[in-house]
Amino acid sequence: MAPMADVTDAAFRALVAKRGAPDVYWTEFVSADGLYHTREIGKLPDVENPLMRDILKSEVERPIVAQIFSSKPEMITYATKLVAELGFDGVDINMGCPDKTIEKQGCGAAMIRTPEVAQQVIRAAKEASTLPVSVKTRVGYAVESLDGWLPVLLEAAPAAITLHLRTRKEMSLVSANWELMKRAVEIRNRVNPDVLLIGNGDVGGIEEGRRLAIESGCDGVMIGRGMFGNPWVFAGRKSDDTPLQEKLAALNELAYAFEKLSPPKNFSILKKHIKAFVTGFDGAAELRARLMEAESASELAHIIY
Repeated sequence: MAPMADVTDAAFRALVAKRGAPDVYWTEFVSADGLYHTREIGKLPDVENPLMRDILKSEVERPIVAQIFSSKPEMITYATKLVAELGFDGVDINMGCPDKTIEKQGCGAAMIRTPEVAQQVIRAAKEASTLPVSVKTRVGYAVESLDGWLPVLLEAAPAAITLHLRTRKEMSLVSANWELMKRAVEIRNRVNPDVLLIGNGDVGGIEEGRRLAIESGCDGVMIGRGMFGNPWVFAGRKSDDTPLQEKLAALNELAYAFEKLSPPKNFSILKKHIKAFVTGFDGAAELRARLMEAESASELAHIIY
């Protein structure tokens, strides 16, 4: 399961878990700085720390990795210790997010431009607990730079590195270049063969993921957008194989779980799921437009049923 902001929250992970669990769950990312600066909030009576909500988990989701971000080693240390205390199975450092707000903090994909800092935060996380530490990043910033960037990460010896096979500049506007994974594997084998390599980008399902892993030589594959509208993807089911009523029932279940597990997130976040679930059939556009107007799970259910 690829970590995706406003997607792989507790509600969506629960939906997937019931329909075919992935080999590893990943949370959406959370700011290590934010966790530190709001650490006292949850101690107040009847006050919830909204950032702690983003790393909620259930015992059904195992193994599960919490994704964090920061450019400050001391913040990564704090967040890693917290993640360990909360009972997660691993911690992942985001070094690939292209969001400008994240990059202004020197985090996400901006870390590709500060390799020394990248090594420092990896080492800080490794020293903070006994949890496996992994990194998710891209193949370069403005241009592909695997030969320079990947060895930097490998030298810090994380347990695993996930490569989104696009540059930061490319965003998701071009196809993921899986040919680059073959070169990444060669670099890994030369610099630090103990680090696992995971590929990410344009993987629509389990069969395709297995084929790409075999062809490229990587150790695993993440599925991101292939999960949209298809929480059965890890069970090997294609979206087209699922009856419409089953899809709508899953969307309805997700909406109620979202309200229960993700307050005070805005209900409009579910619009991306509505688009994914309600497509590809006669009348889809009309139903989708109506569902987009729903402001609560009960309103959405009333429209569906």
